[in-house]
Amino acid sequence: MEGGCAAVGSWEAVEEAKRSCKAVSDKIQSFNHLTASCKHTLLRLLQSELSFLNRLPHHPPNNPSSSPSTLILSVNVGHLEAVTHILQQPFVTGVSRVCKPIPVPPAFETGDKPAKGIHVDIVCTLNGKPVWFIVSDRNPKYISWGGDGRKGLRARIEQVLSVARSSAALRPSSLILFFSNGLENGVCQRLRNEFGALNFEMDFSYFDYGFDEELEDEWVDVYGRSFRKALVLEIKIACPENAILLGTHCGFSDSSDSDVRLVDSGEQIDQNLDASFQDLISQIKFSSLKFAFLEDFSLPEDLPSVAGFVNFDTTALIAIVSGISNGNTKKLLATPEEELRSRFKSNYKFVIAQVMSEIKSPIHKELGVVVFGKRGIICESVCSEFKGIVAMCGGPNEKLRANFLLKQLTSALLVIVLTRLFAYAFRQWIVPDSPSVRMMSLPTTRKLALKNKVVFGTGDYWHAPTLTSNMAFVRAISQTGMSLFTLEHRPRALTGD
Repeated sequence: MEGGCAAVGSWEAVEEAKRSCKAVSDKIQSFNHLTASCKHTLLRLLQSELSFLNRLPHHPPNNPSSSPSTLILSVNVGHLEAVTHILQQPFVTGVSRVCKPIPVPPAFETGDKPAKGIHVDIVCTLNGKPVWFIVSDRNPKYISWGGDGRKGLRARIEQVLSVARSSAALRPSSLILFFSNGLENGVCQRLRNEFGALNFEMDFSYFDYGFDEELEDEWVDVYGRSFRKALVLEIKIACPENAILLGTHCGFSDSSDSDVRLVDSGEQIDQNLDASFQDLISQIKFSSLKFAFLEDFSLPEDLPSVAGFVNFDTTALIAIVSGISNGNTKKLLATPEEELRSRFKSNYKFVIAQVMSEIKSPIHKELGVVVFGKRGIICESVCSEFKGIVAMCGGPNEKLRANFLLKQLTSALLVIVLTRLFAYAFRQWIVPDSPSVRMMSLPTTRKLALKNKVVFGTGDYWHAPTLTSNMAFVRAISQTGMSLFTLEHRPRALTGD
């Protein structure tokens, strides 16, 4: 499934395969959304293919009896092209694993011999939901359905689905099958009948192209590959995603009695608010979400897609209200260095770097692109921590902005969700700490701290990307192989403004 045997019938085709390797390599190196590990894996596989192609003679043989028409090569260049094509799609996010085996649960191990992992081409998120991609670049004529044995497409899909349903942290909500050259009707119909495969709802771009600048007279050659014949199917995996509803703030102190308070509805709230701050807040939707009475806490069936939500962590809220982000850069630069060092201590260089970054590129404009037209949510732990930090480190204007921001997050109607034994009320869009089961299945370590698992896991449960500058945690999650949709922002500190 993961590769394909390509018959190369001419020396020109060998050169074309080399060009494809170079084009795919260039694309991969230009990707900003892939981790270094994912890039390294793909580039290593490409280099292996290129090394194999380079071992062939560079020119056609002089002896006609050694016709290149007899040359048959087993190459995976087309497969890597297809994988790269998928990675280019804008709806593919949170890529954590590429062309690597997925570890199998202990239940799959027999005797003293550990079970081998199953090959999955891409582990990522779509609409905030984790998915696995299986990619095939084979000629449809050579994709056999097979019987109950170990060979054939049927056995392969059964194995992948079995491991997927048994996984905890890596469990996908769907298995996506990408056949770049299509699939014969008989095999396709069996996938639909036996596994409930459906046509994938999102549209892939048909054409992939590249440029070759190594031509004479400075001409640039444009070449590409069409994926018009591609068939994309989705097999949904029946594994209910329940939240782990937490009743405490995971160690955060309750700052409800602090001097950070909600702004009264009749209070003038715009007198000291920076224009860019008000413009940013105006771009976030804070509309209500109607819930039915539920027997247990779970997502409603008609929950909007990830396009409608952004989960703010504490770093994002601080970046929004920080004096650095709200027109205080000139004042800070005009302050004597000795005074700034006394105020910020060891964070002096960190703060100055943020000031220079803000002057070069205002963060409110950057965040505005991310949140425009979306509904902002925060979990209770973030609300509690944010209040505490602002109360301790924020200045009068920063507290005013924090008040206003929290007012927007709590101004909608109260929503009542019935659990089995009691009614639980929470304010829109401050949602309960409800991290996803797959996030909480990860071990709690120094790098995977519980409070971060709760915050990011709540976003994961709501199928919403988490806006954060905590990239250390994001990297730690990626190293586990879990796909998680996050949005990075530049850090900002409170200045006492």
